Amino acid sequence: MTDIDSGKREGRGQLSSIDMLPEECEPDIIWAVEELRKRRMPGNAILKEFNARLADRGVKGVSKSAWNRYSVRKALQFRRLEQGHAIMAGIHKELGSDAPDQVTMVLGEMLKLQVYEILEGGDLGTKDLAALARVLRNAVQEQADTIEVRKAQTDLQERLAAAATAVASEGAKAGIKPDALAKITSLLTTGAV
Repeated sequence: MTDIDSGKREGRGQLSSIDMLPEECEPDIIWAVEELRKRRMPGNAILKEFNARLADRGVKGVSKSAWNRYSVRKALQFRRLEQGHAIMAGIHKELGSDAPDQVTMVLGEMLKLQVYEILEGGDLGTKDLAALARVLRNAVQEQADTIEVRKAQTDLQERLAAAATAVASEGAKAGIKPDALAKITSLLTTGAV
């Protein structure tokens, strides 16, 4: 049985006292996490307000040590997210105007690699394998969708260019003024006059 199957998180084992708060405390947890992310208030001030919010709900507050472990864990998660955003911003900058398509492809490859590394580690239950299969299937589908969309856009541009050429030729034969033909061609190929 894996950590996911047993209800334990990876690492030290048991869920934290914050993770085990009743569902009614979810808005307060979200508030505290958001304050941690913003980094405008000191951690002990957030804890004091968080415990006051819990007390208003009739729930026992969390200890300073539990809060510190939780806030450190969240800080590490935020740091990884920020690093991920920075990496994606760099990829966007390097890849240029069709970056969303390219980023989808890069992320798909990264997900495939991550799934492979997790599988190499073994010790996965059936639920874990099913979740990984869904992730992998979705990554592959996104890549396929990206390729299909790019191909459809290229095909459409080629058909529009051919149509614009045909309209210009037929228009010239019919005696339509060149500036009117230029406007029609522009509308066909770019959607703008």
